[in-house]
Formats: sequence, structure tokens, C-alpha cells
Amino acid sequence: MVTHPENFPMRVKEVRRQLGLSQEELAHALGVSFATVNRWENGKTAPSKLAMKQFTAFCAGQTHSGRLKLDNKDTNA
Repeated sequence: MVTHPENFPMRVKEVRRQLGLSQEELAHALGVSFATVNRWENGKTAPSKLAMKQFTAFCAGQTHSGRLKLDNKDTNA
């Protein structure tokens, strides 16, 4: 079983949904491959510490600009 932050796959999907991004577009924004985002969403792999920092910073920037709204349960890593 893959260990990953609770609800991380759902969080990635929700971020993409709200921002209207494809997996490929999100991957480009984060500097990771399409396959990486796909595996995160399918719960097959967990993000590395660096990737988690990048994802968290990306979400924070989008939230600050008003483009993204996540519930507290969605932002807990």
C-alpha cells in the first residue's frame, strides 16, 4: 500500500478542477511529469518532500490570488 498524505489524490483533483487545468498543465506548473500527477491522482505514488513543497506553494499562490479556494480539510498535508 502506498503511503501518502491523507486525501492527497482528491486534493490534486480538486485543485485541477477549480483551476480548470489538465494533468499535463498542472504537471508543467509544478515542474513534474504528467505521469507523476497521474500517479498522484490515482493514489499509486506519494509526492516527494520537494514535490509536496512545490504543490503546497503553488496552491498557496493560487489561493492568495483568489483563483483557488480549498477547505481546511483539503489543505492539511
